[in-house]
Amino acid sequence: MTAQVSPWQQFYQALQQAIQQQQLVKLVLSKYQGSDSSLQRLEITPVQLKGSWQLKFLYQHQTNHITQNYGAEPALALIDSLLQQDFAQANLQSSQLQAQLSRSKKGKFLLNLKRQAIAPVVASAHNRDKQRYVEQSRPFLQALGVTDARGQIIPAMSNKWKQINKFIEILSGAVKDSGLLQRGTLHVADFGSGKAYLTFAMHDYFCHTLGMQAQVTGVELRQNLVDLCNNTARQLQLSGLQFAQGDVKHFQAQGINVMVALHACDTATDYAIHMGIRTGAEIIMCSPCCHKEVRPQVRLPLVLAPMLQHGIHLGQEAEMLTDSLRALLLDAHGYDTKVFEFISLEHTSKNKMILATKRQQPKDNTAVLAQIAELKQFYGVKQQCLEQLLAASATAI
Repeated sequence: MTAQVSPWQQFYQALQQAIQQQQLVKLVLSKYQGSDSSLQRLEITPVQLKGSWQLKFLYQHQTNHITQNYGAEPALALIDSLLQQDFAQANLQSSQLQAQLSRSKKGKFLLNLKRQAIAPVVASAHNRDKQRYVEQSRPFLQALGVTDARGQIIPAMSNKWKQINKFIEILSGAVKDSGLLQRGTLHVADFGSGKAYLTFAMHDYFCHTLGMQAQVTGVELRQNLVDLCNNTARQLQLSGLQFAQGDVKHFQAQGINVMVALHACDTATDYAIHMGIRTGAEIIMCSPCCHKEVRPQVRLPLVLAPMLQHGIHLGQEAEMLTDSLRALLLDAHGYDTKVFEFISLEHTSKNKMILATKRQQPKDNTAVLAQIAELKQFYGVKQQCLEQLLAASATAI
């Protein structure tokens, strides 16, 4: 009678083969349980050093990263020890398969393994490759028409490819600032997900790159796009990714950790930010457009009248005022907030990003509330949607 191979043995054999045959794409060890409280995860990738195929160990701490390089056999021995003692989850990708090994609180190993065939991996030259936050070989990119069957970027989608990478770069920085890496599971909501390039990319980033358990929901008003994206997620067998019909004003959501609303028109951005604050999201990301609410209210201060008599200038001033009020309101409700250019105008005309990460320690918001009142008085603004929503929520409590 043949002895049954345990999940641990299956995973280790797959890892051993991937390393010995130089087929490893990436190994991510997460859910750290060791004694170093600052260590969050370990990412292992092949690297070419002086003509030798080695493995780069990138130890990702809260405030810094440490890199060490090993040959194949020492690397295997070290990974064996780390998995047995310090990390409760491992995500392996090779040119032949994908595998996720997890260890329960009782010490039992569980394995999820899927065979695949992708192009052979060529180890990068040390410190030579431009950093990409999304792997070009990821299956979702081909399914969404960003790459072709060979994994090459389709020329017409090059701008979208740059946008995806920039978005995930911004998100990764916010994740490190927010403390989300300490969570075992998280819920991500993307409002106005459209064709869901960024929704799929977020799911891939959290589940594949970080090795986390994430429930990602794309919310879109157009039912045909909802159906299309759900079908694509099913075809790719992506667990934890789903799409629902609705809009940010009426969608009921609780316990959101990451709230995203890109290109939400006019006050839809305010409803999205309010939902993020109300549900206690650690990260709020918005790219506003169509700033209509404040502009008709603006009363021209005498000193600014010669400048703002031009419609284009008045529109830009109203846009800046609207997003400044939003940023200050986020600040007043416990978030560190940045407003910056998301991506160059050559790639998208909607290029402003409001990024808010929940503050770890509370601070007095008296001065911020005074700044909001002064701005509104200076420009003659009587009402602003986000401020009204927050006031109504406070009254309802």
